[in-house]
Order: sequence, then structure tokens, then C-alpha cells
Amino acid sequence: MNPRETILGLFNGERPAFIPAFSGLTHVTAAGLERERLSFHEVHSDADKLARAAASTFRLTGLPSAALPLDLCVEAEALGAEVDFRENGLYEFPRVARPPYQTSEILLEALRSESLTQDLRGLGRISLVCEAIAKVKADIGAEVVIGGILPGPFTLLLFLVESGVLFTEMKRNPQAVLDTLFHLSSFLSQVGHAYRSAGADFLTIHDMGGSPGFLGPKRFADFVLPAQQRLIAALPKPRVLSLCGNTNEVMHLLTQSGAEAISVDQTNDLVASRAALPHTLLFGNLDPVETLSRGDQAQVQAAAERVRAVGVDALWPGCDLYPPTPLENLRALNPPAAF
Repeated sequence: MNPRETILGLFNGERPAFIPAFSGLTHVTAAGLERERLSFHEVHSDADKLARAAASTFRLTGLPSAALPLDLCVEAEALGAEVDFRENGLYEFPRVARPPYQTSEILLEALRSESLTQDLRGLGRISLVCEAIAKVKADIGAEVVIGGILPGPFTLLLFLVESGVLFTEMKRNPQAVLDTLFHLSSFLSQVGHAYRSAGADFLTIHDMGGSPGFLGPKRFADFVLPAQQRLIAALPKPRVLSLCGNTNEVMHLLTQSGAEAISVDQTNDLVASRAALPHTLLFGNLDPVETLSRGDQAQVQAAAERVRAVGVDALWPGCDLYPPTPLENLRALNPPAAF
């Protein structure tokens, strides 16, 4: 089997002879952007450039995956947020310039308005991302798996409502916050279906802002997990839930998320995570900065061996790849003839 078939088999419950390395998070490189004569800030608003950037890592390293969009602001922009594409930065990810809604209750009223979300493909860059996914599918789709990346509901809410206001609302009016999260889950599920229809093989819910390492286990259990469950249940399989930060205290809760796979970052106790997820795929947890970007090839190979020995089902970077990561370090993740 080629790498694509191996990974798709993994999602379908087949145990591969070799534990593959790939990613469903952003993994473009500075070398790939240079080869395509692209600047990072410009790729987010052009379907052809976005597709070329996403495919470039496979072309240069053989890592059998592509994932897009390359930022988490697409849905926030579609719901009214102004996005700063960091034109003066070299490899800076786009960010929301300012939350467009004063409270979650105001956002909830807007989400209940049919006019806001009824024409999904016409909202912001969603159609552009779908076009880019289709281009990657036509280009390298026979050789790699293609991931569609969605922000988690809580991450999206943090883009839309200022965090201080939101945390106050979580104390004073928790039901309004939860209702807003459920409406955002419904919206994100529509986007996920659009990405799958465009050619994505799986979906990654990247809930960076919803990490229990940031919110604490109780807020995670009360607000984040119910919204994640609602979203995941509405998305087509396979689905990967990715959480940044230390999630050791809530691994038992993540078994309830409904996702086929959980991706954890480098701060996790991987042995404990494996024990907590006996029936769920575990992806992780190579340090994208200290190991993949700053380490040498021998250090990367040693780290990959350690992670495989723990019993992960696939090697993933713990978070988005740092673009200046050396190509030889990515090539070291899957030895020649591994598949």
C-alpha cells in the first residue's frame, strides 16, 4: 500500500505494519514557500497559492499529507471578524484584529438570524478554501491524505467575543454561552461538510483556545466538551480532535468526544494518554519547535522512535509546524521503504 492507503486504513481500524508520520495541522515550510515563490501572508486569500503552499511539503519531504486552510480565522472572518494577515511578518499566522461582538448574547442573536449563515459558500474565504482543497486533491490527492482544519467551537468564540467579557458571561449567564457554542458547532459542521465535499479525506478540530491547560478542567467539562461533542457528532468520519497544552487531567473526558483520533501536544504524558485512550486513535506528540525545528536529524529520529515505542497510532507534530523547520528533519520521520 502507498502512504495514503495506509493512513486511510488506519482511520478505518486497520493496524499498519509501520506507524506513519503525517499531520492534519498546518505544516508548510519556508523552503516550500520559497520553492513556489510565495510569501506566507499572501497564500491565505488566493486558492491557487493556498493549494500550492499546502502541497509543497509533500513535494519536498515526502510527508504524505496536506492540510488546509493555513489559518484558523476563516470561520471568524465569515462571521464578521476583521483578519490581520500579518503582511509585515515573515511567518506569522493571521489573527483576528478585534472581536466583532460585544457579548456572546449579541453573537447568539446574530447566529439565530438565517441571513448570517444561510449562504455558507458565499461567506468570507470558505469557498476559496474549498477551491484550494479541490486543487490539492487533483494535484497530489492520489498520494497523500488531505485534512480540512476547523477551529473548535470555543476557539471560534474567543475570536468573536473578547475573552474577559466571555469569562464573565461564563459565570453570570452560562446557558447563553453554551447556547452560543452550540450554534457555532452547527455552523462549523456545515463548513466541515463543505471541506469534505471539496475533497478533504478527514477533518481536524483544532481547539487551541479550548484547551483545559488554558481554561482548567471544570470549564473544559462544562463548556468546551459539550460543544465539541455536538460538533463532532455532526461531522462526517473520520474526525481528529486536537488540543494544545497540557490535557493530562482530562484525557478520560476526551474518550467521550466522539472523535476517531485525539492529537496531543508535547506537554502530555504520552504513556498516560495511551492508557486513557485504549479504543481511540492517539496521534502525537513531537515538539514542533525544540525537536522538529531546532533539533538535528539524529535527534528527530530518536524522538520519533521514542514516540512510536509508546504506542501512538501516528506521529504528528504537537501543534502547527514552524515554517523554518529543516526539510531533512521532516524526511527523517518516515524512513525510506517504510510503507
